[in-house]
Amino acid sequence: MDIHKEIDTRGLNCPLPILKAKKALADMASGELLKVLATDKGSLRDFQAFAKQTGHELVEQQTQGEEYIHVLRRR
Repeated sequence: MDIHKEIDTRGLNCPLPILKAKKALADMASGELLKVLATDKGSLRDFQAFAKQTGHELVEQQTQGEEYIHVLRRR
């Protein structure tokens, strides 16, 4: 997977990971991939809802220990 931008939101709680992802996606071209690192357990469902509401594609979600990785494709 060719990640175009990565943001680190570890230690931040809802809604900050979503807000930072939204800002990052706004600066990206259509089809580019954004990787978000988070520690907020609620971010799993938050990013699912965010993708549905905005039309961005949630390509992948992973849990690695206490960290959550979300990969979004810019619409």
